[in-house]
Amino acid sequence: MMALFKATVKTSISTNGIRLEKGMSVDFPSNYSSPLYTNGGKEVIEAFMRKYGIDIKKACAVSDSVLKIEKVI
Repeated sequence: MMALFKATVKTSISTNGIRLEKGMSVDFPSNYSSPLYTNGGKEVIEAFMRKYGIDIKKACAVSDSVLKIEKVI
């Protein structure tokens, strides 16, 4: 069953020329209970690319130390 998740940047970082600001967030659907660690975080990465045009994988931000993942629905 698909659920809606929200990923929020917990702390501002600047890595590999990419800046993420605390509070930036995206909503995305996922079939997985742990979308950050399933399939390489692909759904989270794609959601940030769609909304902000930012590659969080290149910024080394696909991690729970940078992102807070919450299940919305």
